[in-house]
Amino acid sequence: MLRKIKVFLEMIKIEHTLFALPFAFMGAILGSMIVKHQLPSWAQVGWILLAMVGARSAAMGLNRVIDKVIDGKNPRTAMRAIPAGLISSKEAIVFIIVSFVMLFVAASQLEPLAMKLLPIAVVMLVLYSYTKRFTWLCHVFLGFTIALAPLGGWVAVTGMVDTTAFIFFISIALWTAGFDIIYACQDIDFDRKEGVYSIPARFGIARSLLIARYMHIVTAIGLLSLFFMTDLSWWYFAGLIISYILLFYEHRIVTPEDLSKLQTAFFTLNGTLSIVMFVFTLVDLVVHSG
Repeated sequence: MLRKIKVFLEMIKIEHTLFALPFAFMGAILGSMIVKHQLPSWAQVGWILLAMVGARSAAMGLNRVIDKVIDGKNPRTAMRAIPAGLISSKEAIVFIIVSFVMLFVAASQLEPLAMKLLPIAVVMLVLYSYTKRFTWLCHVFLGFTIALAPLGGWVAVTGMVDTTAFIFFISIALWTAGFDIIYACQDIDFDRKEGVYSIPARFGIARSLLIARYMHIVTAIGLLSLFFMTDLSWWYFAGLIISYILLFYEHRIVTPEDLSKLQTAFFTLNGTLSIVMFVFTLVDLVVHSG
């Protein structure tokens, strides 16, 4: 049983939760402080966590089932749980259903708008895995799907979406799309051979890295705009500066001639960035409320 659980956790890349979860909580605390002038309750935090786990588990499970044939052909992904025979498609589908139930139950305990918007989230979670079959904009679609986490955190505690929430949503969407483009550069030869759509396969590595850089510049501007649109103080700004340095370093260590540090750029730097932004925003709001 423990071995099977380990395989499922590996299948959904549980460690990649570091990308979305901190921003989901950042959306919750930022929205709650701006709209209700108080931090979210522990109950709300718990339900948001459950919703995030359910949504991400369902999304990754769907991706693995839908892409099992493609994954089996790609040397980089051939040893993933389903193509390697460690988990059957039926087991994965049961896992997906349970994950969606978790998401539904958690959303029902939060603001009513969260339940009303849930079908949109589910549709986007399902559609993402198919986008690479017909459009190189699949990275952008993934970005908007992942960015539903911070927007969902905001909606979960406020029951509304305003301009600040929308700018936050766009900023995280383009941040995600940017680092997904960088990650996809390692599969450029396979994608071209198999007809898988991606920005690197369409535009080449050099232009793709430039596109990712432009997306992250928009992210940087968007996150900076939150500083001026809200009562966030210099704690948030300090976290923003650290995040800028991380983004700058990410684009320095990955070049068209050298992709050897791609994993560091993709996982370590972006995971650190999301945690930094959440922690400094939390400290800012706690100090400000105190």
